[in-house]
Amino acid sequence: MKKWYKRKRFYLLVSILIVITAVIVYNSYKPLPEGLSYEGKVHHVEDIDFIYDLSYHDEQGNPQHERRIFQTINQAIEDADSYIVIDMFLFNAFYDEKINYPKLSETLTDKLIDQKKKKPKLQVIFITDEVNTSYNAYQLEALETMKQNGIDVIVTNLDRLRDPNPLYSGVYRTFFQWFGESGEGWIVNPMAKSAPKVTMRSYLRLMNIKANHRKVVATEKTAIISSANPHDASGFHSNIAFQMGGNIIGDFVKAEEAAYDFSGGPKTFPEFKGATADKGQISVQLLTEGKINKHVLKSIRDTKKGDKIHLAMFYIADRDVVEALTDAAKRGVKIQMILDPNQNAFGSEKIGLPNLPVAAEFDKLGDDNISIRWYKTEKEQFHTKLMMIQTPKETIVLGGSANYTTRNLDDYNLEANIEIHAPNDADVSNDVENYFQRLWTNQDGTYTVDYSEYQKKLPVFKYLTYRIQKVLRFTTY
Repeated sequence: MKKWYKRKRFYLLVSILIVITAVIVYNSYKPLPEGLSYEGKVHHVEDIDFIYDLSYHDEQGNPQHERRIFQTINQAIEDADSYIVIDMFLFNAFYDEKINYPKLSETLTDKLIDQKKKKPKLQVIFITDEVNTSYNAYQLEALETMKQNGIDVIVTNLDRLRDPNPLYSGVYRTFFQWFGESGEGWIVNPMAKSAPKVTMRSYLRLMNIKANHRKVVATEKTAIISSANPHDASGFHSNIAFQMGGNIIGDFVKAEEAAYDFSGGPKTFPEFKGATADKGQISVQLLTEGKINKHVLKSIRDTKKGDKIHLAMFYIADRDVVEALTDAAKRGVKIQMILDPNQNAFGSEKIGLPNLPVAAEFDKLGDDNISIRWYKTEKEQFHTKLMMIQTPKETIVLGGSANYTTRNLDDYNLEANIEIHAPNDADVSNDVENYFQRLWTNQDGTYTVDYSEYQKKLPVFKYLTYRIQKVLRFTTY
């Protein structure tokens, strides 16, 4: 009997491990919902507006905040007549710090409701991420107010996405997902102590570490893609955005319809009727999820000696990107990187991962073609995700929501970027180049500092932590 019970326990354990393994494998490689990892058509336009927010210190040492992105988004809302489609990752007003942050979430909510009241036939769709309800632990008042005013609110169904944290998610999907997340909260909210308390089940869901990370706006008149969130505590972050018109708006609408559909959107989605024929010397293409990775790597790998790469990035950790940049430098491509030092996140101190160890790898190469400067942050972040490549023939720009990490580039998060090819003398080419030069050379203020300001020699502990996290994939990058 004892042998029989031992065999029974053994077979039970093996059966459980087989089930968990099957869950891990399937949810790591399962087909993506239709319409994701989207590669739009190449459209031609006459102009694209480059917009950015910056936090820095002026020449007298006074803090300055230039904020233009949400002014542009709010104006686009006011100009809309037929529909507004918005997809935003972080959208809430929770924070603990004693700082008067801009009321981005409240202002955006009011703008959408006011426009809906002015034009009752206007269709407004607001897509966002579960993080704003602490993974279904409670209802967010701003979202409920939108619903009450006729706005179609969709919280992205993250279960349909692949699992970037497979070891944990395999156990979570097998044993815990069935119990839901809502209920009487009793644990401090990870967003802020002042936010509603959450359940243990919502914390367990959070640790799957997945997201709809897009930041896009589309109306019948314009499309905006950005790295900025309408999140009050992110109000002083440095970010970038691009605004454009023409037929590419239809690609924005199509990409968002995919997210709407797999998340249970109940209504007919807006349809872009088409603009005038594509014309202009500037080409632009919408990319989402893994297609961003494809184009980033191709753009870097196609560079030749004498070309220049300018990179401004909040997170860089993807090994393919790191290796492609290293190879480009060895070919004689000049590379300048402006990186966030990853020292803080909404008032909490961080230890510099992943950028410090990745920057140390580049620095250790000792290649004169690679130069790194850190954005000098305080409580805000250099949240930009932007790359510009200058060749004798054209300027190539890729920007949007995607960090250069596995989570952002390998079909895990929902992401949205655009790729621009423009003549070197085009306004958008000059505007992006002037942006980089302003930051790199500290024109009229202090934006960036030397590599040694944040790091002279990387501690072994940080590098090992970075490598272990990469292997286990229990990380936000």
